[in-house]
Amino acid sequence: MSIQEKVLIVEDEENALTGLAELVSGWGYRTDTARDGLEGLERAQAWQPGIVLTDLKMPRMDGLELLERLGEMKQQDQAVIVITAQGSIEQAVEAMKIGAYDFIQKPIDPNRLRTILANASRQRETQQELEVTRRKLRDTGVLGPLVGSSKKMQELFGLIERVATSNVSVLITGESGTGKELVARTLHDLSPRKNKAFVAVNCAAIPETLIESEIFGHEKGAFTGALERRAGCFELAEEGTLLLDEIGEMPVGTQAKLLRVLEDRKLRRLGSKIESEVDVRVLAATNKVPEDAVEAGELRGDLYYRLNVFNIHMPPLREHKEDIPAIVDSMLRDMNEKHERQVAGVNEDVMVRLMAYDWPGNVRELRNTIERAVVLCSDGYVDARHLPPGFGSKPIRHVAESDANVVQVEVGTTVDEAERRLIMKTLESTHNNKTKAAEILGISLKTLHNKLKEYGSASSADVVNE
Repeated sequence: MSIQEKVLIVEDEENALTGLAELVSGWGYRTDTARDGLEGLERAQAWQPGIVLTDLKMPRMDGLELLERLGEMKQQDQAVIVITAQGSIEQAVEAMKIGAYDFIQKPIDPNRLRTILANASRQRETQQELEVTRRKLRDTGVLGPLVGSSKKMQELFGLIERVATSNVSVLITGESGTGKELVARTLHDLSPRKNKAFVAVNCAAIPETLIESEIFGHEKGAFTGALERRAGCFELAEEGTLLLDEIGEMPVGTQAKLLRVLEDRKLRRLGSKIESEVDVRVLAATNKVPEDAVEAGELRGDLYYRLNVFNIHMPPLREHKEDIPAIVDSMLRDMNEKHERQVAGVNEDVMVRLMAYDWPGNVRELRNTIERAVVLCSDGYVDARHLPPGFGSKPIRHVAESDANVVQVEVGTTVDEAERRLIMKTLESTHNNKTKAAEILGISLKTLHNKLKEYGSASSADVVNE
């Protein structure tokens, strides 16, 4: 905690106000109080607190209006925590959408409040570091592992910067291979939780019978084969960040349990009768259109609205090709270090081919292509010999809606590549429903999973699950 951090408490109930002030002061914070939003705004302007703890329902000016007015003051390092009555989660989510750092329900749990205050207090240091990052971004077009100077990427970086330091849930959408996990890691690295764990779990890669155990943990004897207690992903990510990748693949029953954890901030392991507090920021990612997944019954609507406090959409590489040269330079540096090579760059002909290609596998496919070239080239410049056979000989056109069920196979395409395209196109047509896709293809679900796993390690793979 920063030395003598200032906390302004805004509450219209006298006993609650006095009790909160005494509690927070006892933890080493400097406190001041206000009895409604209008008085709170005046005290915030005069006293400049680092943290504002405010009730939502108050006379003269309520907590939401106070939050908006504080936002107009543009104090980037000020964290607002809202207090809400039970059953008013919608109001709390609305407050977070307009800038609140976090919320806590009545009756207030002192341990939970202390944790939130400690996390919020770390925001000032994070904000200072973020300003250094902003200067680097303006100079180089780089934000953490993300690279791009195009308008689309600059808008994306701006949104990441604004959202990173809050505690809100974020739904990251985009096609396979666009870098959704990189966005999640960047959000974590720019947040006050950066020194804690970042845990990523792919919901599509875990068998349905094990997913609850993986996420929530289990007690010894909770089910056949549970030989010892095991912590789940929430516990592993305590005080850090949890990414639930391919959230649309999570069984609907598990989604209901996840929603309860998100709303109550309490976790119960499988086989346990005891609930424990959790302090985890949850991010989610999907390559599906979320609204379509909700309509199809694959994603619960209430969970979607709870996760989608902010939406960050990763554009496909074909929509910001002007970033390819910078991305390639960054990848070359990484691959040279990884493989102990000294590749200086790519020649002009290769860059023309890279820019002409539509990249159906997005940045992941570009990275695999560059890694292959670096391994083959060793030093000097990458030329056409180092690209995959037949690469770029005919730019792949974007498939029109009328051709949505057509698989394009050019002369010279290998049987394995044609099979890969057929499988990926079938998955796309079934909205990533693997069971249905396997039935259409006439193969077992196990065979389909094995194929997808194989594509995940292939040099030109465009896999569905990141």
